[in-house]
Amino acid sequence: MRLRTWTAVLGLAAMLVSGAAFAQGNVIAERRAGLKRMGEQMEAMKAIADTAADPRPAVARIDDMVTFYRGLPALFPRGSGTGDTKALPAIWEDFSKFEAANTALLGQLQVLRTAAASGDAAAFQTAWRATGPQFCGGCHRPFRAR
Repeated sequence: MRLRTWTAVLGLAAMLVSGAAFAQGNVIAERRAGLKRMGEQMEAMKAIADTAADPRPAVARIDDMVTFYRGLPALFPRGSGTGDTKALPAIWEDFSKFEAANTALLGQLQVLRTAAASGDAAAFQTAWRATGPQFCGGCHRPFRAR
């Protein structure tokens, strides 16, 4: 092959490798931003639970969480475990367990949503208290570095 052809081939290869790294960086940034937003949603709902306020305004927050968590597994493609991430290798070693934890959280979010929509502050408090430690923590402990 001629030098010009080799240069073009090497340039193309470099672009493909850097493109994959860029795409990985985007998915990491996207999931970090989304998970940060989910934490903010939980914090805002904590204020409602702590004061036994009308929980109905939390429905929109919970809907946002449901939408995000429905797409969460897609934000963890193979190869996206390095870089600016706290994701542990356990996610990809047992992806079905990761998906099951996400499905359990989605189920709990429906419980939380039902309690919020009912306007029952006590039911909302109970559901919110279970959501954080049991369901959010059920994913953080095995799949997220501290």
